[in-house]
Amino acid sequence: MNTLLKNATVLLPDGSVKTTDIAVAGNTIAKIGTVGNEWQADAVVDATGKFAVPGFVNAHTHASMTLLRSYADDMNLMDWLEKEIWPVEAKMHSKDIYWGAMLAAVEMIKSGTTSFADMYGPQMEEVAKVVDASGMRAVLSRGIIGVAPTGLQSLESNKELFRNFHGAANGRISVMFGPHAPYTCPPDFLRKVVAAAKDLKAEIHIHLAETKGEVENCLKEYGKTPFGIMEETGILDCGVLAAHCVHLTDADIALMAKYHVRAAHNPGSNMKLASGIAPVPKLLKAGVCVALGTDGASSNNNLDMLEEIRLAALLHKVDTLDPLAVPALEALRMGTEYGAKALGIEKLGRLEEGFKADITLFDTNSAAWCPQHDLLSLLVYSANSSSVDSVMIDGKLVMEKGHLLTLDEERILYEANRCAMELTK
Repeated sequence: MNTLLKNATVLLPDGSVKTTDIAVAGNTIAKIGTVGNEWQADAVVDATGKFAVPGFVNAHTHASMTLLRSYADDMNLMDWLEKEIWPVEAKMHSKDIYWGAMLAAVEMIKSGTTSFADMYGPQMEEVAKVVDASGMRAVLSRGIIGVAPTGLQSLESNKELFRNFHGAANGRISVMFGPHAPYTCPPDFLRKVVAAAKDLKAEIHIHLAETKGEVENCLKEYGKTPFGIMEETGILDCGVLAAHCVHLTDADIALMAKYHVRAAHNPGSNMKLASGIAPVPKLLKAGVCVALGTDGASSNNNLDMLEEIRLAALLHKVDTLDPLAVPALEALRMGTEYGAKALGIEKLGRLEEGFKADITLFDTNSAAWCPQHDLLSLLVYSANSSSVDSVMIDGKLVMEKGHLLTLDEERILYEANRCAMELTK
């Protein structure tokens, strides 16, 4: 199917803005420029007054955890996990995973997100069903707790997930292995994950260096930082998407650069849980790919990537006392182009000919977009996701003029709320 986005104001890869057309052939951007009558479009979208940007990429989340939004707030990380979250998660069934992920999909699409990296479980096949039905793009990982009695079973489940869903949904789904963290997956268990990942040629999605306590405990028990343990066990040889990366030494950063580790920075969640501030400017300077994630809606408490982009731009300015630490364009790239790289998806995250047609249209007809001195600046510092008008993923419209085309929003809200109330009563 050929689609023409007519008269859009397009954010180009260099940060410049141009009012022109976007021609989409199948799932690919065929042309950015004036399109004449020679282009045979099956559908034409009038994008006048709309700001076209790459679809946002959420590089770290726990989609089904959206059921626990507002359930346990204002706690430190380990108390939050051990006393509140894990006991409820232990009661989850497949329907909870499904409707929680459906709720996440609604929220993400409506706020302009087109791709996400999800770590959760069990029953990650339910999340795969949601990705397929919604039209979204996702990298799925079975969260593995190595110290649990079911640790090896979870590892086998991740293998099965890879075999059944890697490349599914017309290539929109890919699969990584999801060992949770160094404090839940000891070195000997991590070596088992490495063996499984290498056998299937899969990559790793893991939480690393999220808190001071995690780093201190690793140093006390193993004499190494979390990243040192990852190198020793071979995890870094597999290709790694590392969530958080807050408490890093210079040696850690050097390891990340050496092994091409991609960091998923979660400013909102790290702030809420008081985990600290990741050294993002130092990571970027070292050549590390830094993407953005929301984390789960229980520790954020939303899945709004535009909010994370703004937080990333602001947080590092005040942390370094440098107003140029993370400029608007760099923050947006972290939420789009760098996110695509973090997820290992090629030809994604830029509005450029030959790239995948994942496009978000913002309606600029509101007070937050006026006056229009600089649309990029307005997007990052002024606008909010409620101005998302339409969303295209893989060349197909999944939302048009605020109306979801692939999901039944009313039913999803009802079912998700029902599941959440049953879980927490």
